[in-house]
Parts: sequence; C-alpha cells; structure tokens
Amino acid sequence: MSVLISIVVPVYNEEKNISILYRKIKAAFAKMPGKDFEVIFVDDGSTDASLSEIKRLGRKDKRVKEIAFTRNFGQTFAWDAGIRLSKGRYIVTIDADLQNDPADIKLLYDKLLKGYDVVSGWRVKRIDSLSKKFFSSYANALRRLLIKEEIHDSGCSLKIYKR
Repeated sequence: MSVLISIVVPVYNEEKNISILYRKIKAAFAKMPGKDFEVIFVDDGSTDASLSEIKRLGRKDKRVKEIAFTRNFGQTFAWDAGIRLSKGRYIVTIDADLQNDPADIKLLYDKLLKGYDVVSGWRVKRIDSLSKKFFSSYANALRRLLIKEEIHDSGCSLKIYKR
C-alpha cells in the first residue's frame, strides 16, 4: 500500500478519546476519496488503558500503527518517533485530546497543494485553562514581536508537512 498521508498522534492518558479520534479521521478521509492514509499512535508512557485501545484498533485496521514508550518523554519525542516510522508523502500531526477536528485535514492538505511546505491549524475555540490560554497568547505575541511570525497559533498541534 502506498501511503499519501501519515497522521502522527501523541497519546498520553487519552483512552476515551482514541476510538473517537480514529472514527473522525476515517470519516474525514471518506470525504477525500483515493487518499491512502495511516495513523501512527505514539503512546507516551500512558498509565491508563490508552495502549490497549491503540492495539485493539490496530488489530481491526492495518492502517493503525503503534509506538509505545516505557515512560513519558513528551510530545516532541512522540512526534519525532511517529514521523520516523511514517511512510506518507505528507505528514499530519494532531493531538489525541479532540481539540482539533480531523475534518480540517482536508483544508490543510488543499492549502499545502498550493505550494506551501507546512500549513498550521488554529485553535479558535480552545478548550484549556485560563492560565494555559494566557501563556499561549503571550508566547504567540512574543514570537510575532521578535521574529515577525504571522501564524495565529504556533502551539496548535494540527499541522501538515511535506516529507
């Protein structure tokens, strides 16, 4: 199977979200006929049943791949491991926390085809604590000031990259 898009999902104690996210990913790709995909779940040392849920999905669907860390190393290491395993021409990163809609992958993909190397999502209706929102806004403003970054939400995990 030739994979066009690899979706890399860091997972840390998200057992209830994994199946929901995968159903949403499959639904998103049902609207993108002919676009082969794989989903690489990277369990980042979860202490709940996240890994069991990933394995269950993998037994049902060969497009599901798993990587399991023995302890929590963090999102960046999880993305790195998933990207290294990925086979797709394009790589999508998305968190397992359901804050980003997999239906938006098509929007990012379509934009990428217009010549961009990376396209970033934007958490407009963000579900986080006030302190997280504050520090994220502060970091975004600081980046805009110092390096003239024009991205609305650099911290949004939903992104698509050319390999």
